Amino acid sequence: MPKSQRKVKIHRKTSETDIKISLNLDGTGKGKIRTGIPFLDHMLMAFSRHGFFDLEVLAKGDLDIDIHHTNEDVGICLGEAVKKAVKDKKGINRFGFYYVPMDEALVRVVIDISGRASLHFTGKGLPKSQKIHTMHKQYSFNYLKQFLYAFCVHSGINMNVGVECGEDSHHMIEAAFKALGRSLNMAVAKNKNVLGIPSTKGQL
Repeated sequence: MPKSQRKVKIHRKTSETDIKISLNLDGTGKGKIRTGIPFLDHMLMAFSRHGFFDLEVLAKGDLDIDIHHTNEDVGICLGEAVKKAVKDKKGINRFGFYYVPMDEALVRVVIDISGRASLHFTGKGLPKSQKIHTMHKQYSFNYLKQFLYAFCVHSGINMNVGVECGEDSHHMIEAAFKALGRSLNMAVAKNKNVLGIPSTKGQL
């Protein structure tokens, strides 16, 4: 593995879930995802492919109860992996933003690897009742927010997600994951013009 690659592994085991993640920020978009939640697998594959990250996720959880614990804990582990992989944040862009359309839907994701975690989710046209059916339960916008919040808290990322328009919740959620991949790819990219840590404070 070239020294320039930022590759990490995370293992988190609780009474509710057992999750292993391998992440390479400098990959080519290869994904191997098995969370037990088919729709989430599909979303993480989209995140990996469009962010050009090599990502492996193996998760076992109490899906007989609900998908909540597994969904949230995968977000926690992915956030921890990103935080560990960027290390001291020297030389990175820090900021990233992307708009992704998917048929009638348009979603933007803007992030700042600031160390001050927060999630801001907006959208006048967000449906309140539309849900995506999986073989286990349902994947709703609420689950998307729970995943992203867990990811933000454990990565130290400030994220602003805006659903500009859309009718199909599948399209809007998938566009959000793709936009997250692209914006994160931009934020973690090394920039030769960035000397040291990209902050006037000298640390992030």
